[in-house]
Amino acid sequence: MTYAVRLMTLAAALGGFFPAILQAQAAPGSYLAARHASAESDFEKAAEYYGEALKGDPANPSLLEADLVALVGLGAFDRAISVANGMVDMGIDSQTAHIVMVVDAAQTDHWSEIFAALEAGRTIGPLIDGLAQSWAYVGEGQMTKALSSFDEVIDAPGLKAFGLYHKALALASVGDFEGADKILSMTPEQGLPHTRRAAIAHAQVLSQLGRDADAVIMIDSIFGSDLDPGLVQLRDSLAAGQVVPFTFVPDAKAGLAEMFHNVAAALAGENDDVYTLLYARAAEQLSPGDAEIILGVAQTLDRLGRYDLANAAYSRVSRDDPAFHAAELGRAESLRKAGKLEAAIEVLQQLSRSHGDLPLVQATLGDLLRQNKDMAGANAAYTKAIDLYGPDNPQAWLVHYTRGITGERLGNWAEAEADFRKALELNPGQPQVLNYLGYSLVEKQEKLDEALKLIEQAAAAQPDNGAIIDSLGWAQYRLGQYKDAIVNMEKAILLEPVDPVVNDHLGDVLWSVGREVEARFQWQRALSFGPEDADATRIRRKLEIGLDAVLAEEGAEPLRVARDNR
Repeated sequence: MTYAVRLMTLAAALGGFFPAILQAQAAPGSYLAARHASAESDFEKAAEYYGEALKGDPANPSLLEADLVALVGLGAFDRAISVANGMVDMGIDSQTAHIVMVVDAAQTDHWSEIFAALEAGRTIGPLIDGLAQSWAYVGEGQMTKALSSFDEVIDAPGLKAFGLYHKALALASVGDFEGADKILSMTPEQGLPHTRRAAIAHAQVLSQLGRDADAVIMIDSIFGSDLDPGLVQLRDSLAAGQVVPFTFVPDAKAGLAEMFHNVAAALAGENDDVYTLLYARAAEQLSPGDAEIILGVAQTLDRLGRYDLANAAYSRVSRDDPAFHAAELGRAESLRKAGKLEAAIEVLQQLSRSHGDLPLVQATLGDLLRQNKDMAGANAAYTKAIDLYGPDNPQAWLVHYTRGITGERLGNWAEAEADFRKALELNPGQPQVLNYLGYSLVEKQEKLDEALKLIEQAAAAQPDNGAIIDSLGWAQYRLGQYKDAIVNMEKAILLEPVDPVVNDHLGDVLWSVGREVEARFQWQRALSFGPEDADATRIRRKLEIGLDAVLAEEGAEPLRVARDNR
């Protein structure tokens, strides 16, 4: 079954629910403000304005649904539970309300409420309903009924992996580690995919069975040497022969948290992110200390553009947690997207002091410093990252490339060229590197034949990349291949119509073949798109006296050959 088909199956299993906001009749001002806030995923304002609108129409189902979605998105479950209870009392059929009620039942150990809701027809979808019922039986200590219920999920079309995984966790939660191991040892072909969370659960199970060495072998077989700090910590404990307790899903409440997290993770980036957030928030409410669940919430908020809420979520990951560095990297990215570049850099500078042995931390710091025009600082951070990767590590190609950019900007061309060539050695044929190296050689009037070949290779790999096609046309222009240059520059302008550099280049190429009116038009367009100050000054000079005269002022060769061959 393909991933796309699995997602469609999952959507069906979830009941095809997508929160909708219908038109309300009362308090039109508050309603319209709430609609606007919802469209912006501003959950705080949406909850405020829907609350105002509900004062005039307290039983309106669409207003209550929208208010509830905003409250859950905000993570305000105390208020959400009150609204959900009211909706149920009014007989309003709302899957959002049913999710909230499952969360409330689990965190208060009122498992019978889950059974009562299902019997009353208050459902969410086959997957959630089936697993919620199964875990509710676990919560009540009725393991025979629980296992039978899990088996029903396993037998349902498209839900086998979820059912197997949660049955194994349930067995482990009550101490049946042999039964859990039997399921978790299944292969993807047998229906149980290898995931990071399943591997952690299995490793803890194996440790409880006195099989630490087998747990190490299992981790190595799935992940190889590519381990994040959390897996490194777990593997080190197992390799040292320490008994690792089973803490992954210790009880039914944690089982339901895992259920909601699994659904959110499966939907992430594939469905409406507000929809995904409902499940992520439910998981967080039931397991507020689980770093991976918190990261899922934060990443969903980040995709929604709610950088303030994402930042707050990332900040909830403990400094002592192995995932702290991932949370801080995410927090820095949210700050950057929110336009707070200096604050993002400060976060990464602090992280580099506590987790400076991670190459990703140094490389990401380098990226932000480069974006902030601190090329020397970025270069130094990239160098630390490369040293941490070690020699000839294929993962280091990108850092060699970005360090090469900073080296070129700093005027250290020999070092920059070496970095670009090392990046190509580690990742042969990488189009961006081919293009940057080729274009740089063109600009420096060095190795022009090789430069053209590099850019042609990049263009063959990405024929619809406007920047690369621009480089190709520019290289041909530098080599005197004017007819070919015109063709590619005109193609580049179609791909990147508002890029000031591409417009400027096309102007130069047009001038070189005597199409001076068109050239001036392109230079004017280039100015309108906000080029760099130095480029803008040169463009204005070309408009004033023409390209030939500007080249003469710069001591460059004239374009008469081009004009003679137009």
